[in-house]
Amino acid sequence: MSNAQADSGFLTEFQVYEPHKVGLPPLVPYLTELWRRREFAAELSRTNMRAANTRTFFGQIWLVINPLLLACVYYILVGIIAGGGAPKPGAPTGMEMLSHLVGGIFAFYLVSGCIATGASSVVGSGQLISNMAFPRLLMPLSACRTAFFRFLPTVPVYLVLHLVAGRPLTWTMLLAPFFLGAMFIFAAGLAAVCATLQVYFRDTASFLPYFLRIWLYLSPVLWFASDVSSELRPFMHLNPLYSLMGGWTDLLVQGVVPGWHVWVLAVAWAGGSFVLGSLFFISREREFAVRL
Repeated sequence: MSNAQADSGFLTEFQVYEPHKVGLPPLVPYLTELWRRREFAAELSRTNMRAANTRTFFGQIWLVINPLLLACVYYILVGIIAGGGAPKPGAPTGMEMLSHLVGGIFAFYLVSGCIATGASSVVGSGQLISNMAFPRLLMPLSACRTAFFRFLPTVPVYLVLHLVAGRPLTWTMLLAPFFLGAMFIFAAGLAAVCATLQVYFRDTASFLPYFLRIWLYLSPVLWFASDVSSELRPFMHLNPLYSLMGGWTDLLVQGVVPGWHVWVLAVAWAGGSFVLGSLFFISREREFAVRL
């Protein structure tokens, strides 16, 4: 501290990050600073939403119409063209099938939105990172917050389709937000990983749409988790969204409480993704200013 600072009576606290290549900084001070700067991340998210016109009426409408139209396209392909024959006994048809597709695609849009916006969060904020000292993990977390608030307008739309399809509102639906939160935490971890990879490999964002589309087909969005044969079910558990999305649709759409192993897998995938993804991001973030 200089004499002028001492005479003025003001104390300025700051944290010095020493240069290094790879490694974790002291996590307790880092996490403390991360929590202290949470309002910065929220304001950054609100700014991005205003810039994308997602807080206007037509911006909110488009957030709903886009996945809703995609669900209608898949309903035509899966429910009408591919399922043109006699349906299986007890298999959902008509509005029931459409409500399942809408509920699954809306939730998948939350996951894909977190990953896609998180991947470009660091590269798209080069000047901010170069001129301000703050925990860089705030960038992908802010992007995930944006994706979550873009998801919220789709919730009442699904509830309307749920009632139109003739499905009752049951107490099991109150458990569905657990899997929604697990999907959000899981996606936040992947967003941190993709944000780091995007700094080193600038084509990551171009590859992501194809990866996410394939992941959509392999997840219980266009089909039900209960439709998988017992022989293939152990392999399907290697897909994190099999348990996360399966638990979501079982509770929200079908009104069925999934088995205990689905809950355990959801917690394991969400916690493991967030912890490992965050640590990977933190260990590399001091190189970002140089590489950007």
